[in-house]
Amino acid sequence: MIGALGTTLFFALTPVFANRAAHRLGSTAANCWRLAVAALVLGAWAHLAGQGLGGAALGWFFAGGLVGFGLGGLAMFQSLPRLGSNLSTLIVQCGSAVFAAAIEWMWLGTRLSPIQIVCAAVTIAGVAIGLLPRSLPRIAMAQWGPGVAWAVLSAAGQGAGAVLSRKAFATAARAHEVIDAGTAAYQRALGGLLVAAVAWVIVGWLRAEHPRETGRAWPWVLANALTGPILGVTCYQWALRTTPAGLVQPIVAAAPLLTIPFAARFEKTWPLPIYYIGAVLAAAGVAGLMIWR
Repeated sequence: MIGALGTTLFFALTPVFANRAAHRLGSTAANCWRLAVAALVLGAWAHLAGQGLGGAALGWFFAGGLVGFGLGGLAMFQSLPRLGSNLSTLIVQCGSAVFAAAIEWMWLGTRLSPIQIVCAAVTIAGVAIGLLPRSLPRIAMAQWGPGVAWAVLSAAGQGAGAVLSRKAFATAARAHEVIDAGTAAYQRALGGLLVAAVAWVIVGWLRAEHPRETGRAWPWVLANALTGPILGVTCYQWALRTTPAGLVQPIVAAAPLLTIPFAARFEKTWPLPIYYIGAVLAAAGVAGLMIWR
């Protein structure tokens, strides 16, 4: 569970850095470069001190990156311009926790106890309340359906990606292998990088993104890579190695609640009073998951 808390902290920081990188490089380019940096850093660790590209679980970790980093990330970027950031994040973060628990139960047979389900539900409710937009965004009727569909697809991708990591660790255990979290994050990042690179090429072919401040973007790209796919995902894999995805994902879903104070500091955007109610509920749910894990 310490890994899940670490993931939540790092994932709370990364949207602030990602936003600045995307404004300077373009979203697809910034996403691709952050994963490229992560693959280099994590690859150095994995090949020097970890298992590199070895292990019986490589295919499962790679698939987790394709589905979680790749499909989940791309679908999120399609939802954002249609529903806005608040509503998209609300659907994705809460939905991914539900998808992770459901997929893990149906596929791997992992069941949560009633008290764990209650604590997870309290956490998700707190996230939902804390992320409620000031008002429903002004969205054309034609955008509602596609926007929600992309957000749900992103939630499913992120939830499934977490369960694929659980499957990968179980496969490694059956093969009597111990895969460290850094190696798992590296193998997963490669799958995400493949999808991000293909998306960047396609976007560049269909409609070129013109970077505005390339030189000034790199500190933000590096900070985004460090807090997201390097430290954040390493902690994420550490948590998933020992804890069901249905418990890890609700804790990680609380990350946007922590993003709000950081955004207030860097971007001068202040939360509504209802945010604090949601934050307290989510904190209570996380505390319960820590106690009754």
